Amino acid sequence: MINMLSEQEIIRRENLKKIEEAGINPYPADTYLVNTTAKEIFENFNPETKNYQDVAVAGRLMMKRIMGKASFAELQDSTGRIQLYISRDDICPEGNDMLYNDLFKKWMDLGDFIGVKGYVFVTKMGETSIHVSEIKLLSKSLKPLPIVKVDAEGQVHDAVTDPDFRYRQRYVDLVVNPEVKDTFVKRTRMYNSIREFLNGKGYLEVETPILQPLYGGAAARPFKTHHNTLDMTLYLRIANELYLKRLIVGGFDGVYEFSKDFRNEGMSRFHNPEFTQIELYVAYKDYNWMMDLVEEMVEKVAIDTNGSTKLQVGEHIIDFKRPWKRLTMFEAILEYTGIDISSMDENELRDVCRQLHISVDLSMGKGKLIDEIFGEQCEHLLIQPTFITDYPVEMSPLAKKHRSKPGIVERFEAICNGKEICNAFSELNDPIDQRERFMSQLELGKRGDDEAMVLDEDFLRSLEYGMPPTAGLGIGMDRLAMIITNSPSIQDVIFFPQMKKEG
Repeated sequence: MINMLSEQEIIRRENLKKIEEAGINPYPADTYLVNTTAKEIFENFNPETKNYQDVAVAGRLMMKRIMGKASFAELQDSTGRIQLYISRDDICPEGNDMLYNDLFKKWMDLGDFIGVKGYVFVTKMGETSIHVSEIKLLSKSLKPLPIVKVDAEGQVHDAVTDPDFRYRQRYVDLVVNPEVKDTFVKRTRMYNSIREFLNGKGYLEVETPILQPLYGGAAARPFKTHHNTLDMTLYLRIANELYLKRLIVGGFDGVYEFSKDFRNEGMSRFHNPEFTQIELYVAYKDYNWMMDLVEEMVEKVAIDTNGSTKLQVGEHIIDFKRPWKRLTMFEAILEYTGIDISSMDENELRDVCRQLHISVDLSMGKGKLIDEIFGEQCEHLLIQPTFITDYPVEMSPLAKKHRSKPGIVERFEAICNGKEICNAFSELNDPIDQRERFMSQLELGKRGDDEAMVLDEDFLRSLEYGMPPTAGLGIGMDRLAMIITNSPSIQDVIFFPQMKKEG
């Protein structure tokens, strides 16, 4: 192993040995009590009142500037960086200079976790700093962090920008690119905002199975596994819809779940095989009511995370202020292609696809063809939040037929910045109609559509007991997080995105 180490890594291991030989535990187990943070000090320190005269902070050692008997250093905690002033005479017992001359100057390396105690003051250069009276090594770092430098003008040099490195070693990315933390803090605020909104309406947060004997609730390819004890095939869920609807059958008026879902499909800056959705089902409601709720909820999320309904997203300013634009799918296709497909059959739709140079295959039924036309010609042009409503029945096996438009279902998607962020229905609660839709999906599967839904007899049985009129919603949390945090790739809003095997 030693031959594979860099020169710096070898030196750090030598320093580790010297620390141990000096009787210092490089990985102490006892609690280190901190009483403030770098951010709190910068925001609240008053040189006139001389508060913060007994502070204890902990974090990584990120800079050392040795100056004889006294030195400056920088400590980075979870909130930011603060300068340290470290004097030999302050931290060393009389007659023993080892803590300063050896431990701090020679054996402590950048990236080490340290704890310091002391008082806050302002240097002659006007920098708020901690005058250190006690220093303790809390954890030795054996691998050097990339060194990112910021000059006097605030220009960053040697920035760590390689996406492969950043996504694989997110733990390093978070240390050397502190702004990355802000993305994930906003993501958590987004979750909290939605929870607060839905809990305030009395809806119940629940959990449903991740391992399922049948995969359902969406059109997607599943990941498959085997349960040894039961000797049966199980699937990682592609959606949690069918289980949440069972809870509506069981008598709950409103249930939601933040769910990890898995789809064995392509990867891109908009797709990760493991992703997060929130699904919500509310009894005695329809898709029109759900559109109003989505507007209200996402407007709140924008304000809670960014302080405004207007967000910079790439080159666009996106405004989530209600009301949002609403178009039927056929209206959107007509608006952006000039072609009215509302009464076309499968063959005519194939002709339109050829006319528009859209690649299709024989496995695609009417619904898939319409979906391809919309996806290729319309979706990317919808920048401001827009509801696309009233989808063809072939595209939506779980949605209720439209109350007045034949061949249409009561469904909408919210499109923002050119991508779908949510999908919602007036849920199909007719068990006979639902069985027929599943049978149509089986036929598509026989034609080679590997995303066609499977027939779930238990779910059909639950509908036969009766499900009230219900509105259902699914929001892709990763997609929404991309918009809320102005992130260009889904990998930027997932702590540990799936990556190819190293090497």
